[in-house]
Amino acid sequence: MQFIDLKAQYSLIEASVMDRIKTVLNHGAYIMGPEVSELEAELAAFVDVPHAIGVSSGTDALLIALMALDVGPGDEVITTPFSFFATAEVIALLGAKPVFVDIERDTYNIDANLIEAAITSKTKAIMPVSLYGQCADYDAINAIAARYSLPVIEDAAQSFGATYNGKRSCGLTTIGCTSFFPSKPLGGYGDGGACFTHDADLAERMKSIRLHGQAERYQHVRLGINGRLDTIQAAILLEKLTLFPHEIKLREQVAARYAKGLSDFARTPRIKSNHTSVFAQYTIEVADREAVQKALSEQNVPTAVHYPVPLHKQPVFEAWYAEKQCFPHAEDAAKHVLSLPMHPYLTEADQNKVMGALQDVLQKEALAV
Repeated sequence: MQFIDLKAQYSLIEASVMDRIKTVLNHGAYIMGPEVSELEAELAAFVDVPHAIGVSSGTDALLIALMALDVGPGDEVITTPFSFFATAEVIALLGAKPVFVDIERDTYNIDANLIEAAITSKTKAIMPVSLYGQCADYDAINAIAARYSLPVIEDAAQSFGATYNGKRSCGLTTIGCTSFFPSKPLGGYGDGGACFTHDADLAERMKSIRLHGQAERYQHVRLGINGRLDTIQAAILLEKLTLFPHEIKLREQVAARYAKGLSDFARTPRIKSNHTSVFAQYTIEVADREAVQKALSEQNVPTAVHYPVPLHKQPVFEAWYAEKQCFPHAEDAAKHVLSLPMHPYLTEADQNKVMGALQDVLQKEALAV
């Protein structure tokens, strides 16, 4: 059993993917070829924003967004401590300080009620994460940001395709950023990402930043990075995008089966009424994670942990703060979260095996949360 089965999807589109790749090989425009702009148009239409900018990774998408907003030394950016390292890493790389705010215990997303108290005269932006496939509470977050004239960046590496109040993730804030890492809901066959915005000036700034800050060839008007999306990855993503709406529905079906089979035994994801999730991970909670993982492994059921160490407890950040950082909800979640096999093509038979094995160990060992 695969934790994420990329081959099942590839078997459906092998011929068309190879045709796309051959087209790129034949025209030879491997950098910024026509497939990049074609993909950007398709992505913008999907999210319903005027501007999408293909970039080299989800991490670079966040970095480019922060650079476009002139975040730098002495600035602060409010974010969550419960995310992949890249969320805080890009803030720190620019010389700014990540200011962490605890999460909602049931959704794992940043608690909007705690954001305003973290705002100071140094705050330059707010960067929530739409974790596990579900958007944060962006109406509340955007309202706070508007009161303080702050931009909001959505880290949507795990939520591309999800909706919030009927609007797509990546189109909810000043800038939305996503990842096309292979295991993401819409993943390429290598690194890739994109930035999204309604603001034409920001879009031009981000396009320039991804190309070493060029306004035109050899005219560098700002500092930038080598942040371009490869043409071959754009070609692959164009083909995979044709499957994506149906795959979102399949993910929802897999999640619904999990919820029905596991809710009596473990804490299962809570999806708010005005949200949909793309379930980048299907994450439950158990009391003794190590024991549960060991028991499931013995039955050949793969699992993963996203994420075992909150960002404020990462060694590189612990030294950044004069006072010890404490975020009880993030710390508690980090001890108990466990991700189960999740992808659109997970068969009912495999899913039943996962749920049966999990129910067996939780009932025998009394390890449910």
